[in-house]
Order: sequence, then C-alpha cells, then structure tokens
Amino acid sequence: MINVTFPDGASRAYEVGMSGADIAKSISPSLAKRTVAMVLDGVLSDLADPIQKDAKVEFISREDPRALELIRHDCAHVLAEAVQTLHPGTQVTIGPVIDNGFYYDFYRATPFTPDDFAAIEKKMREIIAHDAPFTKEVWTRDQAIAHFEKTGEAFKVELVETIPADQDLKIYRQGAWMDLCRGPHMTSVGKIGSAFKLMKVAGAYWRGDSTKPMLTRIYATAFAKQEDLDAHLKQIEEAEKRDHRKLGREMDLFHFQEEGPGVVFWHAKGWRMFQTLIAYMRRRLDGTYDEVNAPQLLDKSLWETSGHWGWYSDNMFAAKSASAMIRPQDPDADQRVFALKPMNCPGHVQIFKHGLKSYRDLPIRLAEFGAVHRYEPSGALHGLMRVRGFTQDDAHIFCTEDQLEAEILKINDLMMSVYADFGFEHVEVKLATRPEKRVGTDAMWDHAETILKQALDRMVRESGGRIRAGINEGEGTFYGPKFEYTLKDAIGRDWQCGTTQVDFNLPERFGAFYIDADSEKKQPVMVHRAIVGSLERFLGILIESHAGHFPLWLAPEQLVVCPITSEADEYAERVTEAALAAGLRGRADLRNEKISYKVREHSLAKVPVIFAVGKREAEQKTVTIRRLGSQAQVTLTMDEAIALLRKEAVPPDVKRA
Repeated sequence: MINVTFPDGASRAYEVGMSGADIAKSISPSLAKRTVAMVLDGVLSDLADPIQKDAKVEFISREDPRALELIRHDCAHVLAEAVQTLHPGTQVTIGPVIDNGFYYDFYRATPFTPDDFAAIEKKMREIIAHDAPFTKEVWTRDQAIAHFEKTGEAFKVELVETIPADQDLKIYRQGAWMDLCRGPHMTSVGKIGSAFKLMKVAGAYWRGDSTKPMLTRIYATAFAKQEDLDAHLKQIEEAEKRDHRKLGREMDLFHFQEEGPGVVFWHAKGWRMFQTLIAYMRRRLDGTYDEVNAPQLLDKSLWETSGHWGWYSDNMFAAKSASAMIRPQDPDADQRVFALKPMNCPGHVQIFKHGLKSYRDLPIRLAEFGAVHRYEPSGALHGLMRVRGFTQDDAHIFCTEDQLEAEILKINDLMMSVYADFGFEHVEVKLATRPEKRVGTDAMWDHAETILKQALDRMVRESGGRIRAGINEGEGTFYGPKFEYTLKDAIGRDWQCGTTQVDFNLPERFGAFYIDADSEKKQPVMVHRAIVGSLERFLGILIESHAGHFPLWLAPEQLVVCPITSEADEYAERVTEAALAAGLRGRADLRNEKISYKVREHSLAKVPVIFAVGKREAEQKTVTIRRLGSQAQVTLTMDEAIALLRKEAVPPDVKRA
C-alpha cells in the first residue's frame, strides 16, 4: 500500500500503481468528472499516471489557472491533427505553448495563409466535439524512428535522434492521430473547449537555422472561457491602434530603414521627447550620482577580463581598423580587435579604479546615459522595443557589504517614484536567481541571493500594496542575481524595464579595491542598476500606454497656434512667441488651409493643445483652446492661456521640489 496526501493534509492508503483517475473516482464521481490533470509531488502530471510510492496529490480542474497551459498544449495537438487531416503530406515539427497562446510549425510545399484559417478552425471544432481521450504510450527509440520514417515525418525522426538515450519517448494519441510529446495532457480533447482562435502565420527556419528548411508557423491562442478570449482579442485590437511604430509615423517621431537595421533615425519631435526623458532622469539623479561617460570602443582584452567575450560575444559587434581589414599583413596597421560596448559596466569599473579609493568615499554611484550596441537577429527586431543600438540610463554603485542592502532599498525607492511619475502605479519585482552558466562560487551566489531576498521582503512590506513579488528561477545574469521590475501599461500588458543586479564578480576580475578602516585592500560590491532600461524601449512603452496622448510635460509638441483666417496670422505669431518665451514647445500653423483641416491633422499627430485664433481673438487678445480628444472649447486671454499651460507643463518632479 501507499499513502496519498491531499492539499488539506488528509491522507489515504491505496494500492500501489493506482492512477490519479482511479483515486479521484474513489473520492467522488463528481471530482473525477471535473478533474483534468493532477499535481503529483509538485509536478503537473497526466491524471492516468500510476502512483507507485507515497506521494502528495492535488487534482486540477479545467478552471484552475494551472490548466490553461494544458488547454493550449492540447489545442496545439488538435491544430496539428486538423492540418494533417485537411492537407495530407504536411509534416509536423514542434508546437510549444508561449505567452498568451501557442504555435505549431509545419513543413509544406505551399505555405499556409490566414485564408486557410476558417477551414482549419472548423476541423478543429469537429475534432474537439468527438472528445477522443488522450492516451500515453512509451516507445523505444528504434520503434519511434521506424514509425516516423514510415509516415514520412522527417522532422520527427530528427527530434527523436536528439533526445538523450536515457529519456523515455512518449507518444500521445487522440483517437487515430498521434504525436511525439513530453506531456502532460488533459484527459480528453473535449476539455479544450471552444475558446480558441488562429491568429497569424509567419515563416520560421527549422531549429532557427537559416541553412535549414523554411517552415510555416501558425500562431494561435486559447482560453478556458470565451469571455477571456474576447478580452484578449480586444486587448490585441487596442494594442494595434496603439502600435508605437504607427503612432511614430503619425506623430513624426522616428523611422527605421534598411541601411541601419535596428538603429533609430530620430526626427526632431522624437529627439525632443528623448531629451525630455533624459533631462527628467538627470534631475532625479542630481546630488546622489556622478554622471560619467565611458568609451564606445574598447579593446577585446577588456571584454575577455570582464567575461563578456566568453559569455556574450555572440551578441557583440567587433571591429578592426579599416587599414587592418584591407591590408591584414601590413605591420603598420593596427591589428587589434575592438568591440562596441554592449554594456557600460566594465568602463565604469575602470573609472572607479582610477585613483585610490577609501572606505570613506563609499558608496560611489556612477551614472551614464550610455549608448550601447547588441546584436539581435533581424527577425527579432521590433521598432523601438527591440533594437541593436540603444541608450541605457545605467548606473553602478560601488559599496561595502554593510551598505549593500541600504543601497538596494534606495534604488527601489527611486525606481518606484520614477514609475509613478510616468503613470505606473503597480509594479511586480521578480528575483532572478543563478543561471546554469555563471561565474563565481556557489557561496558567493548564496550570499548575494540572500541579501536580495531580504531586501525584496522589506520592499513588499513597505510598499503599501504597490509591489508584488515573484521569482524567476535561473534567469539571473552570468555574474550575479538581480531584481527585474515589471510594469503594467494602460491596457494591461506587462513590460519588464528596470533591473538591480548584485555583482561580487566583476570587481574581483578587474582587481578593483578600496582601502578599508584597517588600511587593508578590500574588494567593493558592485550594484548594476537601470531604471527605465533602454530609453528607446521605454519611450515605445510610453507611446503605446498613452496611445500618443502624452501628459503635457512630456509631449514633444505641446501646442500649435492655428489662425482661422489669414487676417489673424500676425496675432498667431505673437501668441507663439509668447508661448515659446514662457518655455512651452509649440509653433504657428500659418498654412492657407481651413481650420477644420488643421485641427484634424494636428489631432492625428496627437498635439495636446490647439490655440485657434481669428479676427475677434486678435482684437480681444484672447485664444480659443481646444484639447486633444475633446470637442469642448474654452476662450481665455492669451496671458491666462499661456499661464495655464505653463503650469500644466511643469514636470512632476519639479512640482514636488
């Protein structure tokens, strides 16, 4: 007999080898009916799995949030069956669950298009309605290879050959159709339900290798309830309206082009907004950080010392002098290899090392709005959100171990204040722990993670509900654990922005030290921190979160003065001059166009305020104010209107000062 313990602490004895389904039935037929899977000793498992030893068991219903991944996983199998039923000869490859859905990659001479979706979805619903059970079989490697060779599934054969010899090969059947899969699955395909939708297609190379066949990737989503699917589709629709690339064109902020893949061509308005963000961040750092600037191009040897060359070189841009590349045998040509910096930290260590430091000097906080370059595959580039060249609001704090927790808490206070100024009130902070590939001793990692855990507990307690905590197992950087700050935008999407990383390794690798109270050399702790992270990406997030309707202090163009008739042109210029003299960002639109045309055009460009002036306004020294998104109009004197906007345009940090 074995003892099975349930979540409420109750324990029962059962025969060895009884399945989760059998145990659920023994408790209650209704429990067995609503259960789709089980958690066996903490691992999500098939309900049909036999239990061979004492174990903790929790039964999972379809409504349990943990079942959502199973719904999507099962739906991927049904998608593959539907495709092969409708299009015989199509080969299936892999179909993993991803954020908000899943995808499946197919090999077919004629790629799929969205025009195929209606027929595929119809067939999927027919398969789900038949409610075939999922059943699992364990095959030998030879058995699996023979089967997939016979059925012409060359990609599955390759997958089988890459599975370690000591791992079981699992085959899941759903009626007559079957697939190689790790599992687990729900009890039957009918449990998937009807709340799914095929979303889009894309090309994808097999195994991500451009030398291998191109596959068609069908993206889809699935939810437990139709209302959840409807909400997700509504969010996608809203996100498309807010796409920063679309708004960037309409607002004339920036563009991209092939000659500079992954780097931003900032237009005047976009650059003004970029500089407004930097100016805000500089004010927030004033008096507590020293701003520095480290070189863009550094010898490869420095990156070898830091560890980046060994751990990160695939993401770095390397260069030689043109003379060395043209004349590689020329002894006069500089043959050294340089790298564009992907990070600012090694340069900041060099600045710290320059000159002797005492414990009395610590903490030393060095900040830089540093331009960095990282190689991203062309298929991963996405507007401002994923670029190859960007600017970080980076900083590194060199401190003693005794100062470490206090510095982490100070960073958190600053981050939370900054996020609130941009409208992000609720934040999730995740502790990213040691990755599999890392530098430093386990003792060093234990120490760093312990300090971060203690700080996170305190941050949550003192946040008044603003901070939620989480763990990202194995997602730390190669040199240390970190906090990852995730913001939620206006339509409920999560964006990971700021980070705080504790590093005991880089100072040691570079031989950085300070003189302690006993006149001994001692290694400082290095804290890496970025608040908004990539300024480019953060602006993309702001564009989408605000849908281009920025608070006045951040808007690249705060107002446009539009004369209703040419008789008011001179007065419009005087109003504009007065607004500019008051520190507002604006211009006069003196084009010979109707006022309705101008209003539509400037509204599309998301200009927050329009001053309409005509003959009457010129005579009375007034302006008629029209706000973006409102049909209401208010008439004030020119001085009153400018004073009103000037007060409204004061940045939030300046208002608090």
